[in-house]
Amino acid sequence: MTLWPFVLLRESRLKDDAILINHERIHLRQQIQMLILPFYIWYGLEFLIRLIIYRDKNRAYRSLAMEREAYTNEADPDYLKTFRFWAFLRYL
Repeated sequence: MTLWPFVLLRESRLKDDAILINHERIHLRQQIQMLILPFYIWYGLEFLIRLIIYRDKNRAYRSLAMEREAYTNEADPDYLKTFRFWAFLRYL
């Protein structure tokens, strides 16, 4: 989980998981581009809307635009070098 400016991990061994860390770094960049607080507002509102639509927490979470961007690009270590402003919008 990412709470600007921290990445919180359940287990210390996860800090060696390059894909997970890249996923969370994508979220950090998203938070910066949205000036942090609006990121959490958007994320929370989108989650609530998708939860109403899908009636399933996991499906709602996985369908969030910001999560879809992060999951799609987490295995690309160079993604943040080409990161585009508001790129998550293409996943709506």
